[in-house]
Amino acid sequence: MPSKAKTGKKLVIVESPAKSKTIAKYLGEGFIVEASIGHIRDLPQPSELPAELKKTSVGKFAVDIDHDFKPYYVVSADKKKKVTELKAALKDADELYLATDGDREGEAIAWHLLEVLKPKVPVYRMTFGEITKEAIQRAMGNLRDVDTALVDAQETRRVLDRLYGYEISPVLWRKVARGLSAGRVQSVVTRMVVDRERERMAFKAASYWDLTGQFGADAGSFKAKLAAVDGAKVASGRDFNDDGVLTSKNVAHLNEELAASLAAGLQDASFTVRSVDTKPYTRRPAAPFTTSTLQQEAGRKLRFSSKSTMQVAQRLYENGYITYMRTDSSALSDEALTAARRQASELYGPEYIPQSPRVYTGKAANAQEAHEAIRPAGDSFRTPAQVAKQLSGDEFRLYELIWKRTVASQMADAKGSTATIRLGAVAADGRDAEFSASGTVITFPGFLAAYEEGKDETRGDDDSDDARRLPNVAKGDALKASEILAVGHETSPPPRYTEASLTAELEKRGIGRPSTYASTISTIQDRGYVRKQGSALVPSWIAFSVIRLLEQHFSDYVDYEFTADMEGDLDKIANGQAVGASWLRHFYFGEDSDPGLLSIVNNLGEIDAREINSIPITDEITLRVGKFGPYLESSAATVDPKTGEIVESPRANVPEDLAPDELTAAKAIELMETAAPEERVLGTDPHTGHTVVAKNGRYGAYVTEIIPEMTEEQIAAQPVEYYKNGKPKPPKKPVKAKPRTGSLFKSMTVESVTLDEALQLMSLPRALGEDAEGNLITVQNGRFGPYLKKGTDSRSIGSEEEIFTITLDQALEIYSQPKQRGARAAVPPLAEFGPDPVSEKNIVVKEGRFGPYITDGITNITVPRATSLEELTREQAVELLAEKRAKGPVKRTATRKAPAKKKATAKK
Repeated sequence: MPSKAKTGKKLVIVESPAKSKTIAKYLGEGFIVEASIGHIRDLPQPSELPAELKKTSVGKFAVDIDHDFKPYYVVSADKKKKVTELKAALKDADELYLATDGDREGEAIAWHLLEVLKPKVPVYRMTFGEITKEAIQRAMGNLRDVDTALVDAQETRRVLDRLYGYEISPVLWRKVARGLSAGRVQSVVTRMVVDRERERMAFKAASYWDLTGQFGADAGSFKAKLAAVDGAKVASGRDFNDDGVLTSKNVAHLNEELAASLAAGLQDASFTVRSVDTKPYTRRPAAPFTTSTLQQEAGRKLRFSSKSTMQVAQRLYENGYITYMRTDSSALSDEALTAARRQASELYGPEYIPQSPRVYTGKAANAQEAHEAIRPAGDSFRTPAQVAKQLSGDEFRLYELIWKRTVASQMADAKGSTATIRLGAVAADGRDAEFSASGTVITFPGFLAAYEEGKDETRGDDDSDDARRLPNVAKGDALKASEILAVGHETSPPPRYTEASLTAELEKRGIGRPSTYASTISTIQDRGYVRKQGSALVPSWIAFSVIRLLEQHFSDYVDYEFTADMEGDLDKIANGQAVGASWLRHFYFGEDSDPGLLSIVNNLGEIDAREINSIPITDEITLRVGKFGPYLESSAATVDPKTGEIVESPRANVPEDLAPDELTAAKAIELMETAAPEERVLGTDPHTGHTVVAKNGRYGAYVTEIIPEMTEEQIAAQPVEYYKNGKPKPPKKPVKAKPRTGSLFKSMTVESVTLDEALQLMSLPRALGEDAEGNLITVQNGRFGPYLKKGTDSRSIGSEEEIFTITLDQALEIYSQPKQRGARAAVPPLAEFGPDPVSEKNIVVKEGRFGPYITDGITNITVPRATSLEELTREQAVELLAEKRAKGPVKRTATRKAPAKKKATAKK
């Protein structure tokens, strides 16, 4: 067979269209750049496996657990067309370059492309940390083969997550609620948020007092704080534990009375300076960004979520503005060191750079150091001003942050001095009071001229030195005191995690990978385990139930050290020091005294679902996580104040916006005392004999009928059915009849609704009659108010009361008018975010049929369930619209009509 003629074409495959466009500019003639658009194949759902595999060792996970955990991959349905296109492009190429990202995921994409495309031409693996001309040229000189160890690590992680999720999630479905999921990292991160909330719930505040005063000297005045009484340090928040107990010894714990009397006794006292201590101050710049620190700082300074940060960073990387954004390393290349030092010197002066470049190394557990730090792309950096017109608002802000951090990392230390003045006096009652004031003065800003790192919320007293200059005083100088005040304080509970502080803690513990933090934090919110309250992450009650079950029955799998060790094991596989199949075998099947996941799942024993879903609040009140959400239940019977009836196990709904640590004993008692009756019997329907009740449901008050179940005698009395052999079939379990229901009008309550009103509500929709064409017109109540319905044509009417009074003639009059969208008073948008950077149309949030949604008038996207309107930012709105735009319009399957049959032409 003759060999294929040379075409001179070279096919380069990357992951994304944006990346392909950028790289194409630097490769020159002869190169064809195509995008795979992420992974082209993955593990299918077990239900999608061929019938002949479903009953084999592959059937449970789409992984062959009996043969080295070999995955059964399939090309994704939405990637079949792309694979066909890539194969066609490969036919015309003499060489294939796989230029996907250089991390495990990118290496796996390259391997899958090899496996599916089966190229018969030379194949080269090409990686680069930035998309610039210089980087591409260097990459072409450092070609290699696909790294099978990295592929093994990625595949092991994928199979591990499938085993973990598919074995543990069904236990949650049975014992907590359907639709829940467990994940190797996801569940551990949820536990961290729940553990922090548990600490807050157990926390007991302690009160303490101190004094502040304003003190004047000839050189000026300053504020100072009480530091010691009779030589003993004054107790502060750090001296108490979380039980509110004073743990420090030899401290003066002032209460309100002692503090007030001391303040009064110092009003006329003579204060003098007792000591002045001055120390040199030096501060070093922070290291260049890693994935983790970029997410943290963008959260603190730009108010970006981790997900938004990574999406914006991805765009900056793919368009050639920054280096690769998934990295554990804070190191800079020689070219970057030179560029940063040169730019710092040009912008701030030669004195602002140290004599030699600064070298940074990673401090986080399991840091891989595989890539360079995140920095501006190129061997010379573009300033923010030079790229401002080419970037959207969010892209510019993130680029500016990265640029500042990179340049500052190679600048000189900030220099200054910190002065501490201690002054005192003897009070009228003989107590000696000593005050202290500190201030730091920066004499040389160094790197601070370019950038200063943000901080997360911390506990305790704010004793940080203010950037202030204290007056020039000397020991023995007399001071004039004024405004000596007693100030009360309370210790504070541990602060809730924010996305930034949670990311920092995950990196510190070595849990998961920084490249996955954004998606993990997003997932636990989408799953309903965690919600945002401001920037704080608050766990839901269902998260408490899930974590409690996992702690009791799968303790290792939510253990922090165990999870970090697994990450270390995956690193060993990536480095070629271990084999994935052997590791998975040990994880799943276990060895000797170390049981694997399969053994633990098969020997769970009995799990008490009620106990798992119950949290005692007081001796008598328990919070329970039910099918329709959390509620309180009391073990003590109460008397209904209106009816005088004894209510066994009374209940009360828990408000959705009430954080777990806010459900104190006092709050629980208040909710129980103010709870509306859960159910009220209204009477009997005279037509059916069914009892009619009014209830308070999770989604509002409603009325319904109670349909009694058939007795055994009634079931036995049903007509007997027979098999073909003549034997009688056992009696069928009757299909449970669906009761009629109806939501209460806004003017009604469970306490006030009558039987007649309830029967009317349950009779809806109400038929008014037919129009001239015979179309039935009905009236009913809906989520957005009362409306008429004729086929698919709906029209709103005025008030709920009109549902029972409107006539057919009135309805026909409404339908005689042309239908107008928004005929009712215009509803203002729920939020506005200004023009979209792509469409340049105004972005607003509106209330829709399925909840609030974001729109620019062209593209619509529902607001994620985990994001409240109060927390939704412009950056998030822009990102969500961009994501929806990138996905393109939803493809709808058209219903084909059979072609009309041709009529036979009669022969003449």
